[in-house]
Amino acid sequence: MYYAVQHKTYFRYSAPVSESMTEVHMRPHSEHNQRCLRFNLITFPHARVSETADFLRNSVHFFDIPSFHQSMTILAEATVEMLPMAPLPEALTDSVWADIDLLGDNADFWDMLTPSPHIPDGTLLRAFMRELNVYRHADPLTLLRALNTQVYYAFDYVPNVTAVDSPIDDILTNRKGVCQDFAHIMIGVTRMLGLPSRYVSGYLYHLRSDTERSTPDATHAWMEVYLPTLGWVGFDPTNNVLAGDRHIRVAVGRDYSDVPPTRGVFKGKAESELEVEVHITPAERPFELEALVPMTGWTPEEERAMQAEAQLQQQQQQQQ
Repeated sequence: MYYAVQHKTYFRYSAPVSESMTEVHMRPHSEHNQRCLRFNLITFPHARVSETADFLRNSVHFFDIPSFHQSMTILAEATVEMLPMAPLPEALTDSVWADIDLLGDNADFWDMLTPSPHIPDGTLLRAFMRELNVYRHADPLTLLRALNTQVYYAFDYVPNVTAVDSPIDDILTNRKGVCQDFAHIMIGVTRMLGLPSRYVSGYLYHLRSDTERSTPDATHAWMEVYLPTLGWVGFDPTNNVLAGDRHIRVAVGRDYSDVPPTRGVFKGKAESELEVEVHITPAERPFELEALVPMTGWTPEEERAMQAEAQLQQQQQQQQ
């Protein structure tokens, strides 16, 4: 299966800012069953975009807009091939726990076994584990499947009740949140069980089914656990499913703080407002994707305004 992904981010500032610097995690991974065949990142006002890789080998783009502007648009477009994933076994042997305990001596897993900025080792999290009666009572895969379902039913999916920096204790207290919060909760529990666990940011192609609670036309988040003989296995507690060939992986980290879609700073006394639109379109063959008309979601008036803003930006840079 092939997917065309368009991710539009629009920042508005309450007053003109003199400069902004932005870091972006939007390029999908190319590994395992997923390949990013094409990626393009465009900014308005126009900026020269550079690319690097972080300590977890995620692709990171960054750019600077060094002159006055009161809005900024980032448009990321990708074509991704998703191959069917190998089926998981029904269960693993109980002896796998001993192999998992040896992973703590491996530096590659250390960061995924210890607390992180958004997922501290707290009293409420331990109480939640006792509430669910979660302990090493079964083989790891059986336990994780059950935990995925338990987290799904323990919290209500309610947008806009948490922020990206909401403490995990708020989610545990209010039992409401979004996909980022569900992923953080399950990571916190699995790390306490001694399972290397990491946060995954990306996209989900929705089937519009009753069981999928996450918001369509938006970014998505889930988590992965490393299991000997299987590698990293993805779990989506927001939707009570295992991550599959509709989950498009963009970046992995200890938690959200490592891989936000956008992160930046600006110079000026202004408040910022953020809007995000994500469109995912399936296609049978790659060349059909190239023929599609870009779905920017902009009206002709908005496109003309952005073009005029980009031209003005270029003129200002030439005069400097």
